[in-house]
Amino acid sequence: MKILANDGISNEGKAALEKAGYTVITDKVNQDDLISYVNANNIEIILVRSATTIRQVVIDACPGLKLLGRGGVGMDNIDVAYAREKGLTVINTPASSSQSVAELVMGHLFAGARFLHDSFKQMETGDFSTLKKKYGKGIELRGKTIAIVGFGRIGQSLASYALGCGMKVLAVNNHAINVEIPLEIPGFGEVKVPVQSTNDLNGALKEADFISLHIPKQADGSAVIQKEQFDLMKKGVVLVNAARGGVVNESDLLEAIAAGKVAYAGLDVFENEPNPRADLLNNEKIGTTPHIGAATNEAQDRIGLELADLIIKQFGVQVPA
Repeated sequence: MKILANDGISNEGKAALEKAGYTVITDKVNQDDLISYVNANNIEIILVRSATTIRQVVIDACPGLKLLGRGGVGMDNIDVAYAREKGLTVINTPASSSQSVAELVMGHLFAGARFLHDSFKQMETGDFSTLKKKYGKGIELRGKTIAIVGFGRIGQSLASYALGCGMKVLAVNNHAINVEIPLEIPGFGEVKVPVQSTNDLNGALKEADFISLHIPKQADGSAVIQKEQFDLMKKGVVLVNAARGGVVNESDLLEAIAAGKVAYAGLDVFENEPNPRADLLNNEKIGTTPHIGAATNEAQDRIGLELADLIIKQFGVQVPA
């Protein structure tokens, strides 16, 4: 079977698939050329990350497809329900990137608390004394309250880091769940901290000093965090979105920053990727990263191996290894 890993796959994942007899193609095919390439090369499996989209038109035009795979958690770039209706298998790797995304969020939290995102850019050209005064009013994470909106694997992984920093965790989830968050302490062992989630988003927003979003893009395209929600937040709150572009209304965010409601926003995702609006990128109170939540070597290795494992379980070994 031929696999097109259009957004790439780790060397480990590729090697595992090739050992099992699959042909893995890592050519980057432009979106407009995807249908013709798949049909001309008899591709039966397409693997994507976040760049390539697999919509109904691709599924209908490529009858030879048998499986679609997303290297990551969210699958909003694939028409999942339609693909399954047409008999295709659709897989993703929800567990592989949780830690990497959580660590990026922690980076944004520290950056916002200590103005690192802006200080890094200004040190070379700025006046030291002026900058020291400008950036000398940071805050500590310890003792603060973080609302983690969306308490799946990534949210729970983030909770472990936040608890380790001495933060109070408010978990927000559609369905109330009681989770024991494991904290692994080298040389000591594992400590488990019980966290009870709530479905009261508004209540959590009122109480939080820091907010991190881990929710999918809404089916109707509406933002979960917009003016109504910003109005509920504490003055000087720190907000991080490493989930999906469009979860936060970007215009309302800019207004909240201008009004002093939001002291810092960390954005790894944007409504208009890969070309985010300039007023987000140029705002000194917004730290931006180019959708790299899962982009660590460790996560990509885990993602590649998990995809390979799922494919081999589905279709078996193609030739003797």
